[in-house]
Amino acid sequence: MEKMPYREELDMRVAPATDDNVVSTDWRSGLPALAGQMVTLRELRASDAASLFALLTTEEVSRFISPPPTSVEGFEKFIAWAHRQRQAGQYLCYAVTVKGYDTAIGIFQVRDLHSGLDTAEWGFAIGSPFWGTGVFEDAASLVLDFVFDTLGVRRLEARAAVQNGRGHGALLKMGAVREAVLRQSFAKNGRHLDQALFTILERDWRAASTVGKEVPQTRIH
Repeated sequence: MEKMPYREELDMRVAPATDDNVVSTDWRSGLPALAGQMVTLRELRASDAASLFALLTTEEVSRFISPPPTSVEGFEKFIAWAHRQRQAGQYLCYAVTVKGYDTAIGIFQVRDLHSGLDTAEWGFAIGSPFWGTGVFEDAASLVLDFVFDTLGVRRLEARAAVQNGRGHGALLKMGAVREAVLRQSFAKNGRHLDQALFTILERDWRAASTVGKEVPQTRIH
C-alpha cells in the first residue's frame, strides 16, 4: 500500500482519537491486541504521533510511499482518521510495538478493496532501526493470521515500486506471489513509477502453515 489512502490535505475534520486500548471481538469497535514472539500489535493512539513522525518520515522509510504527514499534529489527524475508517469497516491500522515497550515503531494497514473484505490490500512501514531484526516477519505473520481468520479476506494484495527491492523481499518472505507489473501506477516526487502487484491467497497461507511454516500464534487479549 505505497499509495496511502489517507491524505492530510483532504482531512478537514479534527476529531481526537482515544488513548484507550479497546478490547473487543468486533474489530470495528476496537482492534484486539495481537501478541507475537517479538512484538505486540495494538490500536493506534493519539500519543503514538510523535514516535511515528520521528521514525516514518526519514528518507529511507518514506522514499517508496506517499508522503507521510509532515508534523506530529498531522500524524494525530491521521490516527483520528484511521479510527473513523475502522469504525466504518473500510480500513484498519495497527501500531507495532516491541515486546516490553509501548512505543509505536511502525504501522500495518489493511483496507477493503471490494465491499465485504473479500479482497483487501495491505501495507506496512517500520522504522529503519528495526529493519533486519525479525520484527517485520513477526508482525506480518500476526497481521496475516488476523486478516484471514478474523476479517475473512480471501485475496490480499500489495503494491510495491519495482525499484523497492527491500519491500519485494519482505513480501516474498511472507509467501506473496508477484502477479503483474502496473505501469506508471504510482506518483512520487513528480515521477510516475511502475509497481509490482503481489498477492497472498487465504488457501495458500493456510497450506504453508500446515506444512511446517513457523507462524507465531495470534493471541487476542
